[in-house]
Amino acid sequence: MDQNTYILGSIGEHNIVIASLPTGGYGNTSTATVGMQLLSSFHAIRFGFMVGIGVSQPTDTSGGVIQYDLWKALSGGQFKRTGMLNRLPKVLLTALATLQAHHLTEDSRIVGFVSNLQAKLAPHKATKFTRPTQEDSLFQAEYDHIAFDTCINCDRSKLFPRPPREHQDPVIHYGLIGSANQGDLENDCN
Repeated sequence: MDQNTYILGSIGEHNIVIASLPTGGYGNTSTATVGMQLLSSFHAIRFGFMVGIGVSQPTDTSGGVIQYDLWKALSGGQFKRTGMLNRLPKVLLTALATLQAHHLTEDSRIVGFVSNLQAKLAPHKATKFTRPTQEDSLFQAEYDHIAFDTCINCDRSKLFPRPPREHQDPVIHYGLIGSANQGDLENDCN
């Protein structure tokens, strides 16, 4: 029985269906359940995308997503990759190249889109689409935070130095993306 809730729409000539993970649901099991139920209700699905904050782009030795918990620890602090996620289908790689070419020549459209979105939203909602007003702090990976929701009381001597941003405009990342099933490994406080 399909327990998903769907949003139906289109992008150009392509019909789309959107399903979200249940509130509080994350990980492989929840994702697989939503995906399988979607496929049982919509038999003509050609591609499934997990939408996040980047577009993975394959390299010679990676399919585009580095599953960083598919490694075996060796002696001397060395690691050996024990698995790899598949590359995108050729039709999607071609679409990615076209998208990337458009963005290289039309970066101002991205900035304009975000500005237009901010102008249409109420001021309190628009802040979700801006950079944080507080310091953007990145702590050393091995540092154990006092609290993960705020870094007010964290040890400032454990900050990882990062260069200042060149600009405040949105940026689309094309390249490798890290992923894991071992929980949240992020140490970025902002």
